[in-house]
Amino acid sequence: MTWDAPHGEEPADGRLVAAAADIEDAAVEAALRPKDLAEFIGQERVREQLDLVLRAARGRRATADHVLLSGAPGLGKTTLAMIVAAEMGAPIRVTSGPAIQHAGDLAAILSSLQEGEVLFLDEIHRMSRPAEEMLYMAMEDFRVDVIVGKGPGATAIPLELPPFTLVGATTRAGLLPPPLRDRFGFTGHMEFYAPRELERVIHRSAGLLDVTIDPAGAAEIAGRSRGTPRIANRLLRRVRDYAQVKADGEVTKELAARALEVYEVDGRGLDRLDRAVLLALLKLFGGGPVGLSTLSVAVGEERETVEEVAEPFLVREGLLARTPRGRIATPAAWAHLGLVPPQGSPGSVRQTPLPDM
Repeated sequence: MTWDAPHGEEPADGRLVAAAADIEDAAVEAALRPKDLAEFIGQERVREQLDLVLRAARGRRATADHVLLSGAPGLGKTTLAMIVAAEMGAPIRVTSGPAIQHAGDLAAILSSLQEGEVLFLDEIHRMSRPAEEMLYMAMEDFRVDVIVGKGPGATAIPLELPPFTLVGATTRAGLLPPPLRDRFGFTGHMEFYAPRELERVIHRSAGLLDVTIDPAGAAEIAGRSRGTPRIANRLLRRVRDYAQVKADGEVTKELAARALEVYEVDGRGLDRLDRAVLLALLKLFGGGPVGLSTLSVAVGEERETVEEVAEPFLVREGLLARTPRGRIATPAAWAHLGLVPPQGSPGSVRQTPLPDM
């Protein structure tokens, strides 16, 4: 396996429940990563479909079709890319969209591929347009045109490429142009994990990390992991540290809850930033509606931080809603924070609150 550039995801910025990888995650994930599809937990539909694609390619003794994996950070796209290479018995080259800013960058990578090699291109939607257009021909015809010279005297020299498999990963599939999406033979969308699936992930990781954990302890961590295996593994490591220092090393439900309270991750997976947004919305603005800029100032965070970091999970959990008039808190938000909505506020409308996870 060769690495041309780090992944395109942003660092976790110190948030324990951030889905993007940080340096520590990258090191630990290498040890915890499943090696084949049989060992991979969750994503049943994608796993079954991808298994058929790979087995058929092996049966034909051909390279596998190009694969596009989309979904939120931390759901296993990189792991599946590694598994594609392992299942095909091929080397893998890893790079990222932000690292390819010129067509020449891509041409250098493509021209050095071996026959059957897997090229993993993370955050593929962040490639430059010239490199993207070169990739069309490489994926379809296994050749690229290398431009030699400049101006009127420039000439295009066709360069034949060995058959290879491109595995593209993206957190924003809607940004990919249709011509690029159409060149992938298989597209798999990664879903958030159910708590039971995360419990299996935690038990497996605990075994590899030599952590003693009971079923209730695993369920407690899973319920706070926001449907994301990367977050589940990160929380497990912090709970392990707490158990080592404050107890006898065994992780129980009560110990996991105490440990994650220290790290300000509540029973539903909200952290300090999430609760700050909700508290400002509820206490300062009566549950809304309030504009995003105003809410950001009240929280003391940048507008982009609130919109891109905190809001997606709060909306997914049904605690906050985006409306044309601004952000509003739902009845579930009032219930989760133990507050009573004032009469006439959006939260005073009777609705069935979502259960705590």
